[in-house]
Amino acid sequence: MSGFDFDTPIDRRGTGCSKWSRYGDDVLPMWVADMDFAVAPPILDAIRARLEHPVLGYGVARDALRDAVVAMLAREYGWDVAPEAVCFLPGVEPGFNMALRAFLEPGDGVVVQTPAYKPMLAAPGHWGLRRVDAPLAVRGDDVVCDLDALRAALAPSRALLFCNPHNPLGKVFSRAELEAIAAAALEAGAVIISDEIHCELLFDGRRHIPIASLSPEVAARTVTLMSASKSYNIAGLKTAFAIIPDAAMRDRFLASKAGMVDSVNVLGLEATLAALEHGAAWKAALLPYLQANRDWLVETVRARLPGLSIHKPEGTFLAWLDGSALGIGEPQPWFLERAKVALSPGAEFGVPLGARLNFGCPRSVLEAGVARLQAALAAR
Repeated sequence: MSGFDFDTPIDRRGTGCSKWSRYGDDVLPMWVADMDFAVAPPILDAIRARLEHPVLGYGVARDALRDAVVAMLAREYGWDVAPEAVCFLPGVEPGFNMALRAFLEPGDGVVVQTPAYKPMLAAPGHWGLRRVDAPLAVRGDDVVCDLDALRAALAPSRALLFCNPHNPLGKVFSRAELEAIAAAALEAGAVIISDEIHCELLFDGRRHIPIASLSPEVAARTVTLMSASKSYNIAGLKTAFAIIPDAAMRDRFLASKAGMVDSVNVLGLEATLAALEHGAAWKAALLPYLQANRDWLVETVRARLPGLSIHKPEGTFLAWLDGSALGIGEPQPWFLERAKVALSPGAEFGVPLGARLNFGCPRSVLEAGVARLQAALAAR
């Protein structure tokens, strides 16, 4: 027994959370990347302790937090980073938008490996940049990067907007794959902007490798974006960090705030420190629970939902569904109307006949959602 309860559903309606507010009470939300689990007790304790102080002014990262990030990178990934390389932000999405603004000019190309989640697909357009798609291929349970196609996409481009572990496909890139991708980017002279927000949520004994940790040459061209928000379910506290070892790149990155990116949530800073220092036991219990949910979901979809394809994600708590063989059009609106299950629509990822399902929930909720999908398909 882990001592942590991931099985008991928690009623989140009426709390102002996006996941449970968008749709009616008859809809089971399995869309946005937000888990339905109680936060680790040490994180709640840290927030409560901070609230004992009556002033909640602008926050700044304390040395203890910066040191905790540096220690985590060394402990988990063997990556030695100077404390000044860590820049705190109110989110990963602001981070990759800041990087695009800092290092590119209007008209420049940005390579995105598709499908990709909506904020990543939309980001180049915010700054007058050309998005150049480099599709990933799903072959059974494998997700394959076509290196020739990637090199061709990078040749006229100035940045690679990278996602590892990949959202929505759950791909965890191996060292060999990362080395090939990094080499292609460096050969093209492209900056690597790497979203690694799900880096702690890996299955089957996999280990995350930050792409910037491959070599000093790669690090000198890379902005790495991380956060405790997904792994510890504290996304609403709006806290993330960029790791930028190169001082000149870091200065340009920070200058790109331009009045749009303000200070970081003061409670989010405390929660992140507590997660890094005291959240290991909770995360160690969470991972096998998520992996068991993943295994059940993959087996059940393949057995009970004929025509709906799923591959086994290697990380994250998100599963990609391919509904192209169902003959129902785009799956998300069809299932929303007929099954009362809200998925993330494939069109938001650039693949209209796909959908993303969040399995970061109690098993009973996951079972109820899949049962609704099965009943809707059976009633066609």
